[in-house]
Formats: sequence, C-alpha cells, structure tokens
Amino acid sequence: MQPTFVLVHGAFANSFSFAPLQAELGLLGHRSVAVDLPGHGFAATFPGAYQAPQDLEKLATTPGSIKGVTLADNAAHLIGILERAKRNGPVILVSHSRGGITATAAANARPDLIDRIVYVSAWCPVALDVGAYYAEPEMATADAAGLASAMAGNPAELGLLRCNFRTADPDVLATFKAAFLADGTDEEFLTFLNTFQPDENLDAGTSADRARAATWGRIPKTYVRLADDTSLPPALQDRLIREGDELTPDNPYDVRTLAGSHLKWLVDPAPAARVLGELTALLDVPVRS
Repeated sequence: MQPTFVLVHGAFANSFSFAPLQAELGLLGHRSVAVDLPGHGFAATFPGAYQAPQDLEKLATTPGSIKGVTLADNAAHLIGILERAKRNGPVILVSHSRGGITATAAANARPDLIDRIVYVSAWCPVALDVGAYYAEPEMATADAAGLASAMAGNPAELGLLRCNFRTADPDVLATFKAAFLADGTDEEFLTFLNTFQPDENLDAGTSADRARAATWGRIPKTYVRLADDTSLPPALQDRLIREGDELTPDNPYDVRTLAGSHLKWLVDPAPAARVLGELTALLDVPVRS
C-alpha cells in the first residue's frame, strides 16, 4: 500500500507553504496531505487593520480566531487526519519547527496511527519544556529579541501571539530574513513572508507533552537537520536528537542533513522531497505503488 505523508506546519504558517514540496513529492510518485491546524489557513484571522494602510493601534487590539486554541486541540485535529490517512495505508508524519510539538503530542496519544515520524528542524521536547530550551546555550545564537520587535499587542490581553509580518520596517525585515531565509533571494523571502498569518496560539505544551518512551518511543523516527538554520540552530537540533536517543536507546533517530536555512527546504523543495521519498523504503510494512 502506498504511504501518505502528513505534513504539519510551524508557527504562523499553514498548509499553503507546503505546496511546492507536495508538487515535488507528487512528481516522485508520493501521496501527501498538508494540514491546517485549528485557527490556521482559511480559519485564520486577517484583520482589516493588517491590510495597507495599516492601523497599528487597531491591529494590537482586534480579536483573533485562534484565541483559546490549545495544544490539545491541535493534537486532536491532527489525530483525526491521521485516522483518515491510516485507512489508506502507512502514514509518515512530517513536522516542521513548532509543528513538532503537535506531532509529538499526537504520537504520545496515538502511536498506532504513525508508521514513521519525521522532524525537519522541529521541536521534539524531551528533557525540558519548549520555553525552557530558549534559555539554554544551544539557543544563544537565535535572535528571539529581534523577532519580538514585530509583535503587535499584548499576548496576555489578546489571548494569542500576533506578529506584523507586513511591516515595512527595513530593520525588522532584515531580522526576519536572517532568521528564516538568509540563503534566499529578497523576492523569495517576501513571497514566503506573505504566506504567513499574523496570529499563533499561546499553548506550547507542558512537561506532560514531552516525548514519552512508552508511546512516542515505539515509532521509528527520523530527524532532518537543517545545517544553516539560525531560527532553530543545529546545536539545538543535535541536542533534541541526543535527548531522543537517550530516551529510547533501542530506537534511535535516523538522522539526515540538508543544507539551508529554516525555510529554504520549502522554497527549494526537491532535495527534501528526495530525502522524504527515501524514507518509504524504511517502513516496516509492505509498500507498493
């Protein structure tokens, strides 16, 4: 049976960013489904104040649909998709960036639905909660303060994170480009930036949502390192791999490495599609096209 790649986006992103990767996977003969987590994609809020000319004062106070969405909501939504995909054959769950938190929560709850889990420079918390890793040495080179400069409104009052990706401030745009797509052209960067949505939910999970050996640990797993990522630095990626291997020494990560920044693999997806395609040969179930 032909496997299905289920693709889970990161923060402020949506299924739209996977379109070029899905095209490459399809041309290689692979089936894929890109997920929109709750409050993402066509369920996102794009306030009128976010359009041009922007009203920054109103942008800081306009409610957003993602308010109140929890990690449990994200995991339940993903599990529903995994259940449907599993009816058609093996499932390879692929997550990017913050999407790894949701993928890990779903794997903790329903390992039976996942034949291989893949993290592409994605969070898979093991020893610490996600927020705590930001204080660790491996994240010292990530420019969290620079990204915060484009935040709109008070998260505690809005009940969500809001970022003004449509800013014209050259310093903020330069910070975004350095963090996300330093190896892309200015045109590629601005195009990708315009696929982002302004709002993200606040819930990044607790210690109860870290990878669990008894469930998550049963699933064959791959980590695709992004060697030039400054948003989730290679040192942090390597630490997550190491901690995962220590949690499940009999089921270590299959580790692959791609050149490029946090978003380059989505802008130029052919190398990533080939790597993902190779993983179908590692499935422990019969596969036929």
